[in-house]
Amino acid sequence: MAATKQKSGAAYDVLIVGGGMVGAALACALGTSSLKVAVLDRASPAAPDKEYDQRVSAITLASQSLFENIGVWDGMVRRRVSPVREMQVWSEGGSGSIHFNAAEIGEPCLAWIIENRVIQTALIERLHQFTNVHYLCPVEVADITLADNGAVIKLKDGRLLQARLLVGADGADSEVRRAAGIHAQSLNLNQKSIVATVTTEKLHEATALQRFLTTGPIAFLPLNDPHTCSIVWSADTARADQLLTLADAAFISELQAKFGEALGKIKTVSPRAGFSLALSHAKAYTAPHLALVGDAAHTVHPLAGQGVNLGFLDAATLAEVLLEAVANQNNIGTHAVLRRYERWRKGDNLAMVSITGGFHYLFGNDLPGVSQLRNWGLELTNAATPVKNFIMRRASGLEGDLPKLARRAL
Repeated sequence: MAATKQKSGAAYDVLIVGGGMVGAALACALGTSSLKVAVLDRASPAAPDKEYDQRVSAITLASQSLFENIGVWDGMVRRRVSPVREMQVWSEGGSGSIHFNAAEIGEPCLAWIIENRVIQTALIERLHQFTNVHYLCPVEVADITLADNGAVIKLKDGRLLQARLLVGADGADSEVRRAAGIHAQSLNLNQKSIVATVTTEKLHEATALQRFLTTGPIAFLPLNDPHTCSIVWSADTARADQLLTLADAAFISELQAKFGEALGKIKTVSPRAGFSLALSHAKAYTAPHLALVGDAAHTVHPLAGQGVNLGFLDAATLAEVLLEAVANQNNIGTHAVLRRYERWRKGDNLAMVSITGGFHYLFGNDLPGVSQLRNWGLELTNAATPVKNFIMRRASGLEGDLPKLARRAL
């Protein structure tokens, strides 16, 4: 196991601020390299237990390939993962719907539903197997200084850490991004996502169900118990706050009324939590001796289930760029090297921010004629098999300019 304490003034090649899913994935991707890496985290992840985590992620096949290639997939499967073999999407106030089936593109599943703490626990477990990666936890950052020759971080316990490259993987309210003076454009959607676990009368049959309401979508995501789903209900903030205060029976009644009987009666609900939603995108992902990944660089609406997957692609891409720089004996902290990562990822990420924002406004609009337009769009897409198959392959991470670690092993 790697050491967890370093002396004052310890020097690294790469310092990753943030040991969440994306930051830990980046460290694992660098774990067999010659680079000396440190991950700074405020708190260790809660260990998975018998109760399902409130927060889950829809993991694409590209992210699965990344997990396999960095040696963490078995650690997740050993705990709890749930396949999504089909997906059904429909809109409130109309007959339009679209059905996706993994068999139509020759795949066993479209995605995996995995609890966030299962993902992070497996990643941290893997981190400790690398001798070149130090996991510093719990620590808090007191000060960040970017200089011509690298970055210096002062911890609240007084230690100083130096690095040729500082990576901000510290979330949407990134301290690293602020220290670098990088502005992020942000749009508050005035919505919250309510997350919880429910049990249902009917079997979910490994099918994800999503209904678009004018106030926001409701998604039922299948878990490994055939009668249990994780729900994500996005609603206007005032409405979400009201729903969060309801007793369980009253909440189930509201959820049933909005979602319908697709899974029969909703029988139980776990404790709920709410998270504010915003779209954001950093003006730049890099500067000399600095790179941003994951939510520090971009946030999207959860309706497409792509948020953390974009972050995993950031991590895989940045790792590839850094390892190629090392192989070519280039300085990993130079802006010329880091700009390759930014050019590779920025376009795709910005497109997803725009697409999810567009869907939010399209399906949240009750102007005359818009509802009919939505229904026609769903029906036409459902009938156009090549278009539908392309959407499935793209959303599953089987198409696009993928980094090597996100591609399937040959």
